[in-house]
Amino acid sequence: MKNGPFHILFAVLLVGCTQREPVIGKMVDLSHSYDSTTIYWPTEKGFELKKGFEGITPGGYYYTANAFCSPEHGGTHIDAPIHFFANRNTVDQIPLDRLIAPGLVVDVSEKCAANRDYQVQVEDLTAWEKRNGLFVSNAIVLLRTGFGKFWPDREQYMGTNQRGDSGVAKLRFPGLHPDAAHWLVNVRKIKAVGLDTPSIDYGQSKDFKSHVTLFEQNVPAFENVANLDQLPQKGFTVVALPMKIKGGSGGPLRIVALLNQ
Repeated sequence: MKNGPFHILFAVLLVGCTQREPVIGKMVDLSHSYDSTTIYWPTEKGFELKKGFEGITPGGYYYTANAFCSPEHGGTHIDAPIHFFANRNTVDQIPLDRLIAPGLVVDVSEKCAANRDYQVQVEDLTAWEKRNGLFVSNAIVLLRTGFGKFWPDREQYMGTNQRGDSGVAKLRFPGLHPDAAHWLVNVRKIKAVGLDTPSIDYGQSKDFKSHVTLFEQNVPAFENVANLDQLPQKGFTVVALPMKIKGGSGGPLRIVALLNQ
């Protein structure tokens, strides 16, 4: 039989033998590790690793297991839209196509070095488009303020080492201007946005309008992103997979960039 089961099986085996491994370029880890130095909002306690059993079991094999305690928002983490807008996506409801998508880096580090309170403007984004001949649409937009170099020095990174509500009042770091947030989600329809500071809104914000603007449109945010200085302006894919906390407003995030060959 010309098209019998044997011939079909042979064809499947032949295809399997000729497939090649997928080609993946350089991978860049964009996440900070969690430990006692991890930076959290001044009102949060921070990360705690509770040591459990470690050693040789009665069965003769090595075994260790710990427990950890952490607020949702701290270290390299995701803000789910529900964080600042009612009836929007929780962490577990965010579609994967918002977490895995083409990425780009908008470098505003020079402006932020001159002004700790700088807010990324629409003009910064359109200037990137002009330089690269590419719209930022349908992408994960990463904003490089340059503040990642200060991690984990709380005073340098956040503008203060003070804790509690009095510490919140002294926060000084760059963020995304609400007008630029509106442009990104309503004009360019981006997938997500991230940056290398503790918050999408700049440190002195009192109304968190950029959060509200993004999250109203179900666009998540990534905060305390690491190693943005190791990425090109374009030509990579972002994979940002958070802990899948049912009903969560945020959570720890392992985010990586896969550079094109």
